[in-house]
Amino acid sequence: MRGPNYWSVRRHKLIVMTLDLEEYEQMPTNKIDGFYERLKAMFPGMYEHRCSVGTPGGFFQRVQEGTWMGHVIEHIALEIQSLAGMEVGFGRTRGYGEEGVYSVVFDYLEEHAGRYAAKASVRIAEALTEGKAYDLEEDLQEMREIRERGRLGPSTGSIIEEAVSRGMPWIRLNKYSLCQIGYGVNQKRIQATVSSDTSSIGVEIACDKEDTKHLLQEAEIPVPKGEIIRTERGLEDAIEYIKYPVVIKPINGNHGRGITINIKSWEEALGGFKAAKAVSNSVIVEKYITGDDYRLLVIDYKLVAAAKRTPAHIIGNGKSNIQELIDEVNSDPRRGYGHEKVLTMITVNDMTKNLIAAKDYTLETVLPKGEILNLKDTANLSTGGTATDVTDIVHPDNIFMAERISRVIGLNICGIDLMTTDISKPVSETGGAVLEVNAGPGFRMHLAPTDGLPRNVAAHVVDMMYPPGSTSRIPIVAITGTNGKTTTTRLIAHMVKMMGHKVGYTTSDGIYIQNHMLQKGDCTGPASAEFVLKDPTVDFAVLETARGGLLRAGLGFHHCDVAIVTNIAPDHLGLRGINTVEQMARLKGVVPETVLPEGYAILNADDELVFNMKNSVKCNVALFSMDEDNPRIKKHAANNGLAAIYENGYITICKGSWKMRVIKAINVPLTFGGRAGFMIQNILPAVLTGYVRGFDLREIRSSLESFIPSPSQTPGRLNLFQFKDFDVLLDYAHNAAGMEALHHFIEKLEGTPKVGIIAGIGDRRQEDNEEIGLRAAKMFDEIIIRQDKNLRGKTEEELIEMLVQGIKSHDPNKKIQIFKTEKEAIVYAINNAKKGSLVTICSDVVPDALKLVMEFKEKEAEDLYDVSHPEIPNM
Repeated sequence: MRGPNYWSVRRHKLIVMTLDLEEYEQMPTNKIDGFYERLKAMFPGMYEHRCSVGTPGGFFQRVQEGTWMGHVIEHIALEIQSLAGMEVGFGRTRGYGEEGVYSVVFDYLEEHAGRYAAKASVRIAEALTEGKAYDLEEDLQEMREIRERGRLGPSTGSIIEEAVSRGMPWIRLNKYSLCQIGYGVNQKRIQATVSSDTSSIGVEIACDKEDTKHLLQEAEIPVPKGEIIRTERGLEDAIEYIKYPVVIKPINGNHGRGITINIKSWEEALGGFKAAKAVSNSVIVEKYITGDDYRLLVIDYKLVAAAKRTPAHIIGNGKSNIQELIDEVNSDPRRGYGHEKVLTMITVNDMTKNLIAAKDYTLETVLPKGEILNLKDTANLSTGGTATDVTDIVHPDNIFMAERISRVIGLNICGIDLMTTDISKPVSETGGAVLEVNAGPGFRMHLAPTDGLPRNVAAHVVDMMYPPGSTSRIPIVAITGTNGKTTTTRLIAHMVKMMGHKVGYTTSDGIYIQNHMLQKGDCTGPASAEFVLKDPTVDFAVLETARGGLLRAGLGFHHCDVAIVTNIAPDHLGLRGINTVEQMARLKGVVPETVLPEGYAILNADDELVFNMKNSVKCNVALFSMDEDNPRIKKHAANNGLAAIYENGYITICKGSWKMRVIKAINVPLTFGGRAGFMIQNILPAVLTGYVRGFDLREIRSSLESFIPSPSQTPGRLNLFQFKDFDVLLDYAHNAAGMEALHHFIEKLEGTPKVGIIAGIGDRRQEDNEEIGLRAAKMFDEIIIRQDKNLRGKTEEELIEMLVQGIKSHDPNKKIQIFKTEKEAIVYAINNAKKGSLVTICSDVVPDALKLVMEFKEKEAEDLYDVSHPEIPNM
């Protein structure tokens, strides 16, 4: 899960593992000899797991008393993540609906590490059960490495955390550090600490040390004397001109790669030259400036933090050798693997070995007491260095210089490396110099310095991207329920477009950006929602939100402004652990629970399960009903509540006891002259959405009048084709509730006989398919059964038998014909349609069925034209 979900609206980052215990279903922990002792020995820290007992040691108590292996695996998954440096604590294990099968749910911090923990926890539980040895450390190290590969760096992470703390949405755009803050037209992007507002020319200049140095010199900013070289001969000439000591560094390196400092001999110079050439073809040779290494951080052209940086080093005690001293430094609990903690472990690499060898030492050498030995050339935290905050003592002249440098280079975020003996004095007095200007500077040294005051520098970045009065959001309307979602979505999108917005919307037939279909297919999940929210042209999102995506990954957004729940009916039950309509209601209820406090949950007052969702939301509630005498509506009105009702033929908005009649239903094309009651039900929440978003009633009325049901506007939703001698109706009805609504509509149509094309659905329960057959028998005089394009786990024979059972339970003599494909069924029905008949196609692959029917319609039109316009013979 990556968003609000069935298991938790508040906890978005969850692993949900479906676990079949098999024979262990009959083996609670108190029946497995030695299991408790082995578990406690491997995970003594589990004593802190309180579990349902509510006190330390509670989980161990449950294990002693006897609990099931799914519960144990949940706790192992949590504990091993915590041991690997990812502190998590939420978990639950619930029955899946099948004997011995459970949903094991637990927190994660890094998704891939969480997935690894799920599988590892099962392996560990099996080893503990069987009394086998297990290398836990191997799993922990693998999870640490997975986390480091996948996590955002500390700088990017701090900006995202700051944005989230302000309620701003964000999306990670790749597996590295490219992130989007905000949605649609209001989005901003960051990559590491470069923002979408950062000048690309400024970044180019900062990445070219020669250009940077030239511009700074021209601006009378002190820089070290230096030369750009490419060859050893050039190196020799540069050293003769500059004189020792020198620094050699690549012209476009970063993070301290390829830099060698304080070079005092030709041998050292050759080594430094080769190290720099490995990073960059051109190399800088500069005068080595003595002093301390300072980083000045400028954001939005203002100095916000300064840190003194010290390279990774050890201090001798006269007893321990160099390796032992390194190990002692690394034992500091503040040091960890990669960016795991505020400081990084010191590793012994070639640079370290060279520095040690330069002193004629080895790792076994006992370092004299008090001697300081630098282990790295540079002071980067990523190589084990330390940082001390000095923001409050930077001299005003140095602040002025730093802010001026950011303007000279043209960078709204930059890190300026300064070498000076005393940052509290002007550089002009100390003889210091600016060494580099860095685009995308690291924030870690300022966020968590080794000594001194931490600085929330990320806040300055967010302030710069979103100054007071600006917003990161766009309005989001989310529509869920069993039936009517797509039509409601399309109607609202049409209404919003009529108001001048650039709309992005998702439906079960595709993703649309400003009415252009950009993806085809069922696009009602979180990835489709993110597609719309990532689009920089969209200023209003209308998102159909279905069950499948919610169960696969949660919602694709964390909050919305309006949520609509159309109804809850028994459809898709028995899938992915959702076995009852009450569970389905809990799942769909996630959507209104994400509405912002000032937003609206728009709920169907005629559906008890939907109506009861009002008890779980923390926002305004508006109701809709086809019955103005509904007691729930009356009570809501008495409390000055907002509602939409169908009364006396009108679509009406009620505010308290006041009525605002929007339009007569018969004047709304979508209602087919008022005959399609379920379409009226879809219109009511759409009208409410427009009203709560501040749309004028006249604009709402105009939108309803101009929304014409058609294959292009409402594909597969009551598409009525009038042929010369018969009519064809195509609809997406695919469950009992949808069939019932369709039944009420076609009862009002004149066609006789009524012929229906239906199909069973492989991932539905037997009783669901039988119910479709039963309702079809009540609706149609003749029934054609065709096969679903995707059988979804059942055979053709099984599905046909279920439908036939349902049909015959109502009318044993009902005329039934069977075809293998939808195309064959449609072709047969149209070619054999009787005069005055109505052929109803209940289709699941709407585009294919629409195309076929329209081809028949076009052919009929051509034939009629040929008859009425015979060719005139040549004279």
